[in-house]
Amino acid sequence: MTQSYSNPLVEQREFVAGSSAVLLEDKSVIVVTGEDRLTWLNDLFSQKLDDLKPGVSVEALWLDAQGRIVRDFHIVDDGEKSWLITYSTELANLVTQLQRMVFRAKVTVEDVSSDYAVVATWSKDVAGSFMSWQDPWPEVSVGGWRYGGGPTEPWNYRESLVPASEVVSVWKDFKHCGTMALDALRVAAMRPTGPNEIDEKALPHEFDWLSCAVHMNKGCYRGQEAVAKVHNLGHPPRRLVFLHLDGSAHALPDLGDEIFGADDVAIGKVTSVGQHHEMGPIALGLVKRNTPIDIELKVVNAATGESLSSTQEVIVPVDAGSVVDVSGLRGKK
Repeated sequence: MTQSYSNPLVEQREFVAGSSAVLLEDKSVIVVTGEDRLTWLNDLFSQKLDDLKPGVSVEALWLDAQGRIVRDFHIVDDGEKSWLITYSTELANLVTQLQRMVFRAKVTVEDVSSDYAVVATWSKDVAGSFMSWQDPWPEVSVGGWRYGGGPTEPWNYRESLVPASEVVSVWKDFKHCGTMALDALRVAAMRPTGPNEIDEKALPHEFDWLSCAVHMNKGCYRGQEAVAKVHNLGHPPRRLVFLHLDGSAHALPDLGDEIFGADDVAIGKVTSVGQHHEMGPIALGLVKRNTPIDIELKVVNAATGESLSSTQEVIVPVDAGSVVDVSGLRGKK
């Protein structure tokens, strides 16, 4: 992945203007075929997919039995095949797992990453692409639920599938843009994504991911009971925050750097970082749910020991969850 081709701040403006594109070399493509593909995907993932219309872009999460996020997927169907875009980490293991879960369904799962490239643009199709995925964020999808107020920054992000043989032609219409520019725009839009925001304990509630990647009224899928329990009766143990970092620091924090609260107690970690062309240094961080929203936080770079002060902006509120009113049930047997 190329982080920057020139000035990442200039590249951000060009990307938003629609004149540049990012080749997402860390993204892979899986195609699911067969007449049972949509019902099979619907049973597997958190999103309602059994009636997915051709060309409609959706996001879905694969969860474990405890409702923790295993992986996120960008999905679009063409009427005959379902195209799944996801990050490339442990892809071979992922494909093997999916193939083992087919059982008797008329479904075929295939890794086609060597045949297709994923190119990111700002709400603009790429010439030569045959299919594109338009990010539903920050809107609340049908069946979704948003805890916070949502971002104020725009996010008109699109991923196009381009045959590998046609990738060179993309640069006839677009300038090259690096991943630093894209990361900064994503952080500004408060947009969670894998693998950055996903660890072994990640719950969709912690990132406001219920808004576009989970259908709260669909049928059974792995992790559904845990998702419903946290949403209706509990609170997520952590919450994603937007961090405005001290601009006088010499370097940005690294992913995984610890976040400290009052009395220098560690309360979380940095998950994504960006240098925005208007807001300066910004980041996403995952902190303990009960962290007060009005205190100044401190991020410590693990490599250099440098400390950066930061203020937080709420993405997921402290009181997220427990949406069911059980007060009327008290005293009943």
